[in-house]
Amino acid sequence: MRMIRRNFVATAVAATATLAAGAAFAQAKEVKVGYALAVNSHYGAAANAWSEALDKGTNGAYKFKQFPSSALGGERELIEGLQLGTVEAAIVSTGALSNFVPDVGVVDIPFLFRDTQHARAVMDGAFGQELLAKFSKRGLVALAWGEQGFRHLTNNKHAVHTVADLKGLKIRVTENPVHITAFRTLGASPTPMSWPEVIGALQQGTIDGQENPISVLTSAKLWQVQKHLTLTAHVYAPMALLVSPAFWGTLNASQKAAFTEGAKKGAIASRAFVDAVEKKGVEEAKANGMQVVEKVDQAPFRAALEPAYKEYAKKFGQKTLDTITATR
Repeated sequence: MRMIRRNFVATAVAATATLAAGAAFAQAKEVKVGYALAVNSHYGAAANAWSEALDKGTNGAYKFKQFPSSALGGERELIEGLQLGTVEAAIVSTGALSNFVPDVGVVDIPFLFRDTQHARAVMDGAFGQELLAKFSKRGLVALAWGEQGFRHLTNNKHAVHTVADLKGLKIRVTENPVHITAFRTLGASPTPMSWPEVIGALQQGTIDGQENPISVLTSAKLWQVQKHLTLTAHVYAPMALLVSPAFWGTLNASQKAAFTEGAKKGAIASRAFVDAVEKKGVEEAKANGMQVVEKVDQAPFRAALEPAYKEYAKKFGQKTLDTITATR
């Protein structure tokens, strides 16, 4: 009789635990997170790390469902989805963001950052954190700065060594007024275009080239549609990990903390991915047939951009530019 009672108790405990686990699973809130590139990219690295941290930080109460490769639309559509509340989370570049949060455009100024260490110090410091806080006035919640790396130029026409080599090249740029001004000033023909359209446009010859970090070049296998790569390192490219204000408003303080800490871990993961790909990506491009110009004298490019720099100073304030330049 005692044995039967023990078995009954054990069975009841097991059943209760199973029901509790099932209830917890059933209560898990699915969170849609969209981004432009494939899972095996720096975007995917950020999303995976964010997802894993969120799962642990909320004890499984919230789970990300990832929509890579522009499955929810281009970056503009993702940002609009966040504002409308149809998308809960997204990882997007500053290229599209500057149309929604104009102050973000300052980080896209060519040759503003000396190197990766300088860029990270700015984005992690007071300036970068104050910039994240400005998103709320534009219907967005920004939690962390991830990274894509420095942008470089590719094209199908000829090797680019000098400013003169850019003349007339139809270069796809992000839908970003800072980028458009820069390439127009350098004599190229900048063509704003959403990322999902780029590969087809390169294949059809609608555009001659594009500019992106090595992390994008490798994940998108751009050597399949581009012949020449020039390591211009002309613009540092951060990316932002964002949440919809409508969704954010449904979270309590501890849940918000879990999302924020998870986003920071996602940002770190994106940087680690970029560090790794920067070392091997150029060699991979060469191995796949790209002709690579590895050394470019940036001084003539900066000199040619003087008219643009004057415009940037008027738009963002010379004090802001000096603050960024002075950061150590």
